[in-house]
Amino acid sequence: MSITKLTTNGIAGAKYDSVSADNYYMEPIATTLVGAGGTATITFSNIPNTYKHLQLRILSRSARTDAADGIALRFNSDSGSNYSWHYLRGDGTSPGAGGSATQTEILLSYDFAANTAGSNIFGIGIVDILDYANVYKYKTVRILAGNDRNGSGAVGLCSGLWMNTAATTTLTLTSYWGANNFLQNSRFSLYGIRG
Repeated sequence: MSITKLTTNGIAGAKYDSVSADNYYMEPIATTLVGAGGTATITFSNIPNTYKHLQLRILSRSARTDAADGIALRFNSDSGSNYSWHYLRGDGTSPGAGGSATQTEILLSYDFAANTAGSNIFGIGIVDILDYANVYKYKTVRILAGNDRNGSGAVGLCSGLWMNTAATTTLTLTSYWGANNFLQNSRFSLYGIRG
């Protein structure tokens, strides 16, 4: 059930007694929970064009032999060199910043947990995909991601661009560094935002 109306119930000094919330809520579209054995690719397809924005919520751990891994995003199975991304990150010791253009995918962040991060440690991320169905503009994403490894870890604030005006119908997620499976209990949830 979704919220469709907000009200002040007569609170003194309130400017409005009620306001419509019809256009400002989120709805779940799909969720993938990775099972035993892991998976190399997460795909959301047949995404409806009935929302203003999309949001991906990620809980991830990969099989990469490292403490952290990046997650790569492609739109509509497009592997052309028409992506770019930027990041700011910090790990409590060494801040960093960077970016890259003419890429074949967007690096969402390289602060998701990987196989040597410690037992049962996962990275998290929230990815906003703005105006995903608008056929008059390129698609932009903003990302907040990180992981805590019991005193170490990092947080990253990132952005990405897909230089294409096509409406988004498919999102594909893979490990950024090679064919590293997402491990069991990683969860990827896609939401639509009304607006």
